[in-house]
Amino acid sequence: MKNILKYPMISCGILLLSCTKVVDVDLETAAPKLVVDASIDWVKGTTGNEQKIRLSTTTGYYSAAFPTVSGAEITITNSANIAFHFIENPGTGTYICADFHPVIGETYTLKIALNGEIYTATETCIGVPNIEKNITQNDNGGLGGDEVEITYYYQDNGNEKNYYLHQVRSPASTFPDYKAKDDERSNGNLMQEYFSDEELKTGDVLNIRLYGISRSYCDYFRKLLAASGAGTGPFQTTPGSVKGNIINQTHFTNFAYGYFRLSEVAEKDYRIQ
Repeated sequence: MKNILKYPMISCGILLLSCTKVVDVDLETAAPKLVVDASIDWVKGTTGNEQKIRLSTTTGYYSAAFPTVSGAEITITNSANIAFHFIENPGTGTYICADFHPVIGETYTLKIALNGEIYTATETCIGVPNIEKNITQNDNGGLGGDEVEITYYYQDNGNEKNYYLHQVRSPASTFPDYKAKDDERSNGNLMQEYFSDEELKTGDVLNIRLYGISRSYCDYFRKLLAASGAGTGPFQTTPGSVKGNIINQTHFTNFAYGYFRLSEVAEKDYRIQ
């Protein structure tokens, strides 16, 4: 029976290969919308004074690059009405502040003035625990038991509801691995997180980052992961119509994509043994 079925299958395969043709679909391109990358990351052990905000726009499906946006006026103001100004590195769409002052629990307001419109967002700077030193490695890990797997730990604060963003950069992957978590079922416990990859080898260095995030950002990021397929990271495809917390105060319907977030960040490297 195997021989009887083999030749029709081969014939079908040849037919499909011979009919392969690249088809360019003429897609309608929507008007560009502003995309705001306003992630303020305060890495433990640093002053957090150097911060960046990046502006770009959405673009056509077949475009390989996102156009940058110049000419904006960007400030972040704290609850004491102290303003931190972000100045563009000319022509890059990257706006830099060299004297930012992050404070855990402080509330900040982002303001972007661009082309006669005002965009704003308000968020609180969220703290995060340290990543514990006792990272463990299992060479028979993963779902199939054939991957190198590490486990890292951090102590959750039982006096409050906490939300976390995990990021692991690996030389075996093009994109970082992301996960958004909360402490609903493990409040106050020693938390643990896993990362595994069958391509990891001895000497590879993993960079682990743990971010403190708000509940609203956690919900946003989970939607972003779902919209992108969550295959190898949230930014390999356009995140559809997932909206963040940035509001156009001038024309409400002309919303911007992106999110204004302020996080303390715990960071640790681990070398595969």
